[in-house]
Amino acid sequence: MSTSDVFTLGAVAYDPKVVTIWTGFRDWFLRHDFPFDYLLYSNYERQVEELLAGHIQSAWNSPLAWIRARRLAEARGARVEAAAMRDTDRDLTSVVVVRADSPLRSVADLNGKRVGVGAVDSPQARLLPLALLHDAGVEVTAQRFDVGVGLHGDHIGGEREAARALMSGEVDAACMIDGNHLAFTREGTLPSGGTRIVAQTRPFDHCNMTIGPSVDKDSVERFRQLLLGMSYADPELRQLFDLEGLTQWCDGRTSGYAPLEAAVDTFDFYDPLGQVHARDYRP
Repeated sequence: MSTSDVFTLGAVAYDPKVVTIWTGFRDWFLRHDFPFDYLLYSNYERQVEELLAGHIQSAWNSPLAWIRARRLAEARGARVEAAAMRDTDRDLTSVVVVRADSPLRSVADLNGKRVGVGAVDSPQARLLPLALLHDAGVEVTAQRFDVGVGLHGDHIGGEREAARALMSGEVDAACMIDGNHLAFTREGTLPSGGTRIVAQTRPFDHCNMTIGPSVDKDSVERFRQLLLGMSYADPELRQLFDLEGLTQWCDGRTSGYAPLEAAVDTFDFYDPLGQVHARDYRP
């Protein structure tokens, strides 16, 4: 079997557990007679470019990476496909929180205030919540916490730092995905009952398994069916699922990316052709 017969996936190494996850999935695919391998990338911009160049057949993409891949493909007269996603990638929201003792009660009250946000390329902790405030006509001073730039927020470093800044009084409000708001309370970064939500985005979708242009359709369908056929009841897969944060692979969909598409345009992060326009973004 030559390397050209191997279905290769790209994944961004945002955490050491990524190696454990995809090595485990690779072994599972091989036992099911599906030639599979993976390549790791240090940032999503390089991964998307490699996908469009045909060096990998699939990319485990962030929502921001999906938008760039789609735009780059369409600019070339091609298309990419969202083949699958986790059950936990659907219908998420981000929140803007203040301290429980804050006098700020509404979105309008945030006008002119300091708001802590995640990294420059974080969809959930910067682009989406700031777009919410922008659309409400609220102007704020955003204090970025650029942890893990290039990872598109697939970590909680910047969000956690924004949460800490909120509790120390460095900022008046902080942005984070709703799941991390709960997680920060459980771990003690935010005290129980110590914060209050003043704004919440409309639901959006997160990561998806993006298939590049001109990939063999039979291979894509076999890959997709194997993913959808994975069971959380399998003890071997359960460990990998827990690390990757899902209980089931689902069909991919793209309807949940409209809010982020709008935010990308609001802040001119990518242009319509998929080129990076954010002036201070260097992955």
